[in-house]
Amino acid sequence: MSAPRSAFSRRDFLRYSGTLSAAAAISTTISACGGPASTGSAGSGGNKDLVTVVIGYGNDQTWDPSMTASAFAMAGINHMYEGLVDTDPITRAPYAALATALPADTSATSWRFSLRQGATWHDGKPVTVEDVLFSFDRVMDPSTLAYSFFSAWLKEVRKVDDTTVELVLKFPFPDALPRLTIAKIMPKHVFGAPGGWDAAKNGKAVGSGPYKMTAHNPKSNTAFEAYPAYNGPRKPAIKKMNWLSIVDASARVAKISGGSAEAQIADNVPYANIDQLRKQGLTVEGGKGMNHMFLMFNTAQKPFDDVRVRQALFYAIDTKKMIDVALKGHGTPASSFLNQENAAYARAKTVYDYNPDKAKSLLAAAGVTNLSVNLMAVNVSWVADCLPTIANSWNAIGVKTSLEPQDTSALFTKMDQSQSYQVVAAASNPNQFGLDADLILRYNYTSGGTWMKYTKWDKSSDAKSLFALMDKATREPDKQKKLALVHQYIDVIAEQAVLYPVVHTELMTAWNPKKLTGVRAQAYPGVTLLQAKRI
Repeated sequence: MSAPRSAFSRRDFLRYSGTLSAAAAISTTISACGGPASTGSAGSGGNKDLVTVVIGYGNDQTWDPSMTASAFAMAGINHMYEGLVDTDPITRAPYAALATALPADTSATSWRFSLRQGATWHDGKPVTVEDVLFSFDRVMDPSTLAYSFFSAWLKEVRKVDDTTVELVLKFPFPDALPRLTIAKIMPKHVFGAPGGWDAAKNGKAVGSGPYKMTAHNPKSNTAFEAYPAYNGPRKPAIKKMNWLSIVDASARVAKISGGSAEAQIADNVPYANIDQLRKQGLTVEGGKGMNHMFLMFNTAQKPFDDVRVRQALFYAIDTKKMIDVALKGHGTPASSFLNQENAAYARAKTVYDYNPDKAKSLLAAAGVTNLSVNLMAVNVSWVADCLPTIANSWNAIGVKTSLEPQDTSALFTKMDQSQSYQVVAAASNPNQFGLDADLILRYNYTSGGTWMKYTKWDKSSDAKSLFALMDKATREPDKQKKLALVHQYIDVIAEQAVLYPVVHTELMTAWNPKKLTGVRAQAYPGVTLLQAKRI
């Protein structure tokens, strides 16, 4: 997936992925029948037709499925749109969604899909093959975020007849099947019209899935209701939902706390409030996955071009103290780029166990003395809680450290404008898109991709060798040989320590079991209520 992405600027990526906030409130084209969060869900605790959801992330980023990595938008999109194939939100097992069946042979280089009869868009018009072709044209546009997940293996999508399409692959790639959920099918008559994609960015949503959007108030709430004409495999059991965007942790906890709690479920539950909520009778469960805090180095700025300096700063961090104090035990020190629960996990040859003496010796070998580091960071609450441990650890080995946590949008706007930096701490979770190692690693390690441009590393000989090895792994048909190549390039990424996790964390979801049943906690931001019921 090292194809060029020149049409996809870094500013576009950050804006679409939710890293940049909207500069101003987005005027919605959807009727605001749900009202803002302060009024639209009042009294919902006793309304059995309504579920009020608290999401700990903003809802003012793009709702274009081909462009977004916004936690709020992606969770909502999964309730409104369908792919030809979708995946279970927890197991990620693929199932036929708009298609009638999965391909019999996933090792083939041609897959045919027939569309579900009677499927309609939320405006009542039928889903057509032309909509499928239109949607894949969008996915294969280098200006989209989704392009990086498809370009390496998908050759073309073509019409067979009025109810059937054929996907032609460049080579056998069974991992492609669950990735088809990323390619949400969208109505050509809506988003192919002039200004259609801008409308999608601003919150317009017309899908074929179980729920349709009824209101969208950026920075406040988004409302949904069951689509009565939906005839797919996962029928909605909840009549109405109001999702509140509450980024502040204390306000998020307050909304779900107490006997008169307004909301029945919340994601991104602070670790410090888990016991409190459980004592109130709420179920609080976690999901372990790729959610992590990483460090990213500007390798164009000395001494961070020296791998020994990057390694030293990782070895110096007391991750046990960070997990005990900041994460209240809900974290695991990174022993690979992948989390330990991932099927492709293997302990990397280079593991940054806490070793301040080794950190000092690496700095000495690099000839670095009196180093001062300004650590810029996103202001995500749990990341901010981890920063003092990093500062204390680096100060202890003689690296004078200053911390600069700031609004996420402000931080990445600076880098988008090519302003200089030394080291950045931020959070990421590629599990929003899928579980396979190829997808996860290419989210950050793609030649010409946004993150590699920030590191100023991807034009180096080491980077080029890495990307070639990743391409070789993608094309390898033998599972064991492929896995061996994956482990080989994971070792390279660990050794280079250009953009690398410090800890993998557990994401917590809380819900009222007396109000909701069928809820499953997920290991990536957001919630899924496709199989939940209101009691």
